[in-house]
Amino acid sequence: MTLTKYEQLTEELNHRILVMDGAMGTEIQSLGLSEDDFRGNRFRDHPSSLKGNNELLVLTQPDAIREIHTNYLHAGSDIIATNTFTANAVSQSDYGTESLCYELNKQAALLCRQAVDATMAQDPSRPRFVAGAIGPTTRAASLSPDVDDPGFRSITFDELVEDYGTCIQALIEGGADIILIETIFDVLNSKAAIYAAKKVFSETGTSLPLMVSGTITDASGRLLSGQTTEAFWASIMHSEPLSVGFNCALGADELRPYIEEISKVADCYISAYPNRGLPNEFGEYDETVEHMVTAIQDYLDYGFVNIIGGCCGTTPEHIAAFTEIAQRADSRAKNKKTHRSLLSGLEPFTIREDSLFVNVGERTNVTGSAKFARLIREEDFEAALQVARQQVDNGAQIIDINMDEGMLDSKAAMVRFLNLIASEPDISRVPIMIDSSKWEIIEAGLKCVQGKSVVNSISLKEGEESFIKHANACRNYGAAVIVMAFDEKGQADTLQRKQEICKRSYDILVNQVGFPPEDIIFDPNVFAVATGIEEHNLYGKDFIDACAYIKKELPYAHISGGISNVSFSFRGNNGIREAIHAVFLYHAVKAGLTMGIVNAGQLVIYEDVPAELRDRIEDVLFNRHVDATERLIDAASGFTGTERKAILEDLSWREKPVTERLSYALVKGLNQYIVEDTEEARLLAEKPIDVIEGALMAGMNEVGDLFGEGKMFLPQVVKSARVMKQAVAHLVPFIDAEKSGRASSKGKILMATVKGDVHDIGKNIVGVVLQCNNYEVIDLGVMVPADKILKVAIEEDVDIIGLSGLITPSLEEMVHVASEMERLNIRKPLLIGGATTSKAHTSVKIDPCFHRDVVAYVPDASKAVGVTSQLLNEQQKPQLAKALIEEYEKIRIRNKNRSPKGNTLSYLDAVENRTRINWQHYTPPVPSFTGTKTLRNFPLEQLVPYIDWTPFFIAWELAGKFPKILDDAVVGESATQLYADAQAILTDIVENKLLTANAVIGFWPANANGDDIQVFEDEARDKVSLHLHHLRQQTDKPNEQPNYCLSDYIAPVETNKQDYVGGFVVTTGLGCDELVAGYEENHDDYNAILVKALADRLAEAFAEKLHELVRTQYWGYAESESLTSEELVKERYQGIRPAPGYPACPDHTEKSSLFRLLNAESESGVSLTENFAMIPAASVSGFYFSHPDSKYFGLGKIDRDQVVAYAERKQLSLADTEKWLSPNLKYA
Repeated sequence: MTLTKYEQLTEELNHRILVMDGAMGTEIQSLGLSEDDFRGNRFRDHPSSLKGNNELLVLTQPDAIREIHTNYLHAGSDIIATNTFTANAVSQSDYGTESLCYELNKQAALLCRQAVDATMAQDPSRPRFVAGAIGPTTRAASLSPDVDDPGFRSITFDELVEDYGTCIQALIEGGADIILIETIFDVLNSKAAIYAAKKVFSETGTSLPLMVSGTITDASGRLLSGQTTEAFWASIMHSEPLSVGFNCALGADELRPYIEEISKVADCYISAYPNRGLPNEFGEYDETVEHMVTAIQDYLDYGFVNIIGGCCGTTPEHIAAFTEIAQRADSRAKNKKTHRSLLSGLEPFTIREDSLFVNVGERTNVTGSAKFARLIREEDFEAALQVARQQVDNGAQIIDINMDEGMLDSKAAMVRFLNLIASEPDISRVPIMIDSSKWEIIEAGLKCVQGKSVVNSISLKEGEESFIKHANACRNYGAAVIVMAFDEKGQADTLQRKQEICKRSYDILVNQVGFPPEDIIFDPNVFAVATGIEEHNLYGKDFIDACAYIKKELPYAHISGGISNVSFSFRGNNGIREAIHAVFLYHAVKAGLTMGIVNAGQLVIYEDVPAELRDRIEDVLFNRHVDATERLIDAASGFTGTERKAILEDLSWREKPVTERLSYALVKGLNQYIVEDTEEARLLAEKPIDVIEGALMAGMNEVGDLFGEGKMFLPQVVKSARVMKQAVAHLVPFIDAEKSGRASSKGKILMATVKGDVHDIGKNIVGVVLQCNNYEVIDLGVMVPADKILKVAIEEDVDIIGLSGLITPSLEEMVHVASEMERLNIRKPLLIGGATTSKAHTSVKIDPCFHRDVVAYVPDASKAVGVTSQLLNEQQKPQLAKALIEEYEKIRIRNKNRSPKGNTLSYLDAVENRTRINWQHYTPPVPSFTGTKTLRNFPLEQLVPYIDWTPFFIAWELAGKFPKILDDAVVGESATQLYADAQAILTDIVENKLLTANAVIGFWPANANGDDIQVFEDEARDKVSLHLHHLRQQTDKPNEQPNYCLSDYIAPVETNKQDYVGGFVVTTGLGCDELVAGYEENHDDYNAILVKALADRLAEAFAEKLHELVRTQYWGYAESESLTSEELVKERYQGIRPAPGYPACPDHTEKSSLFRLLNAESESGVSLTENFAMIPAASVSGFYFSHPDSKYFGLGKIDRDQVVAYAERKQLSLADTEKWLSPNLKYA
């Protein structure tokens, strides 16, 4: 008897570990093939480049591909994957070869088959198998490529099914034994591939085993589309795969926890084929074969896997080593199948026999929520998402979504809303219940959801044929189903009918369709009670009894119901309805009800229902009295539910002893009573210093602990520091009078923003956090030269020196400070922090300059206390130093060994590949004036609507998008209070004109000359005032994308088009220092930092407002523009305003030319430091470009040939040019 492929594989896997092959791409890359090699004779005249299209080599270099397969087979591989990772139409369209997909897949399978068969002929001792590889494509079905439209999709489920179906059919015809769906980053794509496979199997009568392999993208432990390991398994388990596992992205060490987890939850064989470690910063793999073998051996020793192999970077040498250890390993038994119902959103959700009641949120249902229906009709999807979010926040474990409304395009609304939910992880973490009475809407919804969802509902209403068809489809989409107690005769309205229909449905699903019973959820129909109609008197009892029947007679099935239906007779009286729901649920759950569609925010506890009312509800539910309905109506007339009470300020803490009051005030950041409480504590203490070292320090220690544990956030910590400072300020005169000494601190830390840089918000926050943890901080402020930093450090005998900087030139200044510390033999630890700093720069540039003590990079305030504590601990400091030395050395070695060549074009080729603009048919717009225009004392109130608040919260290390952050489950409370405090300060600033907003803008005749822009003195255009120098991307991009340069957006000289360029400098920082000083004098760091942060936001708002005026008035090329604040933040306007020092033009020195054109210092009050930072710090500068094709971009890495040319154009030395451009240099 001949075994099927599935049986052969199962037989082998039950007895030994199977070995897959290694990386195909790595082996192809080692061949060094040219463009001509990729083209071969057949594609010699193909219109676009084909180099890099590895899959095409099965047609143009078949012998090379077959040899790679053979090499892996000889190394010991049992499973060989076809060279078809991107042999799908979506990916091949990048090369214009999408019509070849069928041929590519079939030929690839044939080559693989030939290699396997030849090897088997030489060595028939064990079978080998061909795995037809199906890659993820370059588009995602559950992710939007458009940051401005999270509901947009670049590809549909149906398009993927068609594409994958073509590939799978060709692989089968070419001789594949297995279909391998691999490197899954978007689980919805993999569900489309599974659906396509099942469809092809059904149509051809040929069924092959499926191997499914996902990709964990980073240390978050999730796939790119957001799912966790178990959620991923829930989503694809309906495929009944031969194996499931993970490959790519991570090395074997990093992948281990996810392989361990999948081996525990999946009931099939487990595969793992990781990368050759993590790539270094240059994309290369350094991990040795021996290291990877050790990690794989660990997989085998712990019994995690049945199949091992290698992904990126691995070679036949790796596979030979894996084969050797696999031969010695014991086989792994599969997990036994369980009957738990496993659903998923981004996270798994399990329903077991012993699970508590499952809340299904009902408010995202247009038939049950008038508010939600209105929002959907008005296409206010943002507010509709908030409804869904509230349901999840209020405890909904599944959310029911229904769009069945006569005035809606229900199918389109369902698709749009589900796509939007996919971009909201706080909502999409829970499973979705797709609810509709129309199958086409249900099916459209199933094609949008990556998780394992629930269909609500299917039934026997249209007969068995339709029921079976819909059940099979749900199974193929990977969904659980709600089955209504409804058949050809109608809804089941008696206990007998409920039992009959549920039993019949169960038998069909389990015995004919093969539907897992744990994925069947019966709805025996909840009907309204207390209607006054005698025939309805048993509706409550019959439902409860039906639950008991299903639980006993239909194994593993679950039960649901629309709970709000039971109280429909009392609509308008929400209090009585909630009480009925509570009592009904209590008895139904006891009888076996698994879940119910409820308003998760309005569930009342059974015991909280008044006893008399509870009894009368139960009389109705169980039909215990003839007049039960009348008695409940009488009770309902006097019951309206619990009234909401006004929340009063809780001052009970004021009744505690003064020491406890002080600690409470510190933890809560309350300063209303701090002076009087501190004075009371002083009068009770033996010495004033005791108050600081006692109650106040106890409170601050608690603040430090809470912050370290993530239970407090920066705004709260800074408030606590304000309270502490005000308390200490009250005590200082008494301490000085008694000369009783000062409180001891954990250590003395000097902090400074280095010379040339004026940014200090982050430094100030770190300083406050350190003070909260009882460190003495000496803050030298901004623009502090190295000699002053070191002089004060020696004089004050500080324990640690901390350097901060935001602009890129500050990095070189930090190197200078470190070098001076080395030269002067200053033996103190050095902390490095700031927005442009990094661990890589610290290890490569700063650490080698200073060997006297430890150099520690601190990424943010949350890490500062831990690092500082270790540096000042005699036992921990050597350990930290050793760990940093080893870590920095690894980074330096990687940097030293990086290849000097990479994926860059020569500078000349990059220039040739510039942005192509049809200047012949374009007339540049003429500004309303040329020269400059100054705006002084611009009304601050006009800037407030243009504030982008999201960066404000980021400055306080509160991550989240405004305004959603205000409702965030973790930081929402802190963010809301911070926002309220900011609004109060902002109102004071605006109403009392505490800050001054000045600006100067200008427009000048200009034309591009190569990569530079010639700015003319006047409209005669016969004299060049100066050149604005710009840089061009040099990355070798796929798909003929251009290499951008800002000069591309100005008409070249040779076009004879009269174009213009603009520029601006704005500030809202005038008056900021004085305002901050006032707060600091009152020991109020919190409001001092708030003022600086708000000044920064106002400056950005001013730049945004001014750009709008430029577009609509001053330059006037978009006079009819009408954009919302949100659209402005998303940059949905014509034209750009790139700033020197930022990604498109990273050279800070270009600010000098801009300031010269604008006469900026005189006109705006803004000046430049020697490192080209702007003073005041709350200032923004940049250029204006009007062309409709102009766009923001990042320069990326550039090579030496461009830097040499740039230095010559700017008449700077190469060394100086490299200094300013160091973050963008590709070469050392």
